Amino acid sequence: MAQLTCEHLWLGYEGRPVLEDLSFSVQAGDYLCIVGENGSGKTTLMRTILGLQKPMRGNIRFGDGLREGGIGYLPQQTNVQKDFPATVRKVVLSGCQARLKNRPFYSRADKKRAEENMNKMGIGAFAKHCFRELSGGQQQRVLLARALCATDKLLFLDEPVSGLDPNVTAEMYALIRSLNREGVTILMISHDLASAVKDASHILAVGESVFFGTKEGWLAEKGGERL
Repeated sequence: MAQLTCEHLWLGYEGRPVLEDLSFSVQAGDYLCIVGENGSGKTTLMRTILGLQKPMRGNIRFGDGLREGGIGYLPQQTNVQKDFPATVRKVVLSGCQARLKNRPFYSRADKKRAEENMNKMGIGAFAKHCFRELSGGQQQRVLLARALCATDKLLFLDEPVSGLDPNVTAEMYALIRSLNREGVTILMISHDLASAVKDASHILAVGESVFFGTKEGWLAEKGGERL
């Protein structure tokens, strides 16, 4: 069953479209990599799926128990975010905010969920450490744990290995791969087309032309060409 369906989307700003008549669907357990040059509309699509802006035309539908706002999101980090003065535990726990609803405080279940996800990402020992004191790879693990607190169904990752060295990049891809094998659906914006083709089940390439289909279909049609 489709968790996410985008139908005839027109996306853009101030009446000027950057993507036109885009349709695709994401099934539970898919690993979809979204690739394209800068300015091709990847960020606009991400913001629209996350509910941060509305499409100019078309519809987005959620299914299989996924609700709007129920997507775990790992943003591309900025220098300001990297210098965030909070403990690891507080950063991870903030992923449970959508679960608060009318409650003023995090519940015992929220705190347990945060602890479990910190341990899953291998950063449980850093719970009391300040986020800004961690390495880039450790910070990404913290933010991935935070995203997992928001959902156990679908993660949207925006350039999750940007700025990481090769060894840490490999570790991060392995974590994402492991989550996908556990049943978490992955949507990932990436400039790293080689790794996208290696791990993805599906490719959405946007730009002057649009491709959506399986990794095998992409390789057959494009021959693995670089964007």
